[in-house]
Amino acid sequence: MAQLVKLQDYISRYEIDLKRYPTQFVRLKKQQWDRTKEEWERGSFNSDWIEKEEEVVVEYEKKSLFSILFPKHKKEIVEDIEWQNDELTQGVPIPEESTTLLFEPKLVYKPQTKEELKRMYLDQLFHFQLKWASSTLREKSYVDPKYMRDSMLRDLTQKLPDNYFLFYYPILKLKKAPIELDIILILPTEVVCIVVLEDKTSDAFIGSGDRFWLKKSGKEEKKILNPTINLNRMESILGQIFQKQEVELPIKKVILSRNGYIDYPGNSYQTEFIDTRKFPEWFLSLKSSHSPMKHMQFKAAQAILDLVQTTSYSRSSSDLGSAEHNE
Repeated sequence: MAQLVKLQDYISRYEIDLKRYPTQFVRLKKQQWDRTKEEWERGSFNSDWIEKEEEVVVEYEKKSLFSILFPKHKKEIVEDIEWQNDELTQGVPIPEESTTLLFEPKLVYKPQTKEELKRMYLDQLFHFQLKWASSTLREKSYVDPKYMRDSMLRDLTQKLPDNYFLFYYPILKLKKAPIELDIILILPTEVVCIVVLEDKTSDAFIGSGDRFWLKKSGKEEKKILNPTINLNRMESILGQIFQKQEVELPIKKVILSRNGYIDYPGNSYQTEFIDTRKFPEWFLSLKSSHSPMKHMQFKAAQAILDLVQTTSYSRSSSDLGSAEHNE
């Protein structure tokens, strides 16, 4: 699972200690999966493993857990859980923390197959990632419930390797002005900037070098802002940040539509257009990296974290009004 380093302007565990939490996450994930699988294989689940549905779901999402974890359209097979960077986490202890920040998978029903067990485990781990991306021991951010149902966020976190760092629409504060970027994936050897074009299934996006593109949805046509504008702006901002902090990683640019078609006549400089026809092959290639986490990758992530805007409130405060911290 790619590590959700920053989500919007929410307080993130990784902001506190980027060197510590990536390896702790991988270690914790492996330990708890081994424990869960062992208990399931022995058939020794008992009432202590069962937790009420509302206690499993984070407090800001009150919908049915089963409908969230297993939507009717979800039919894909969950792949074997793999553990990257095991050499980085061998012997690394997990410090005791508040129970709200530890990951302890619970059963909302008894899985009949290992496949169901994996799916339940990964979905609860996704909830846990949202907690890590929105709270620390002392602070917490209000999280929009839409992220619990965000299929793009789930795909990127659940299906990519542990050694990838994900910034999901982070808000940076540059020259005292907040700027929201799109999706940033920091791999051990490169940075991928992604702008997403998705609406209805089979929509067609007709590109050009003009300020606007054309979106065709059935017989309807609508103008949309040229996505390369945001993409090039994101590349420019990251390029300036990396140059200042001496980060040496190539930046790749992607316009992505998992369920639509992109028609771009001609060539666009250093930009990949990934639509529903190219997505399976592209995503398979993206997730195939087995390189361990690297120093320059951490340096790139830290350079961005140093400029993020964070909105949170103190856990101990009786006043739940937001207190803004610019870090």
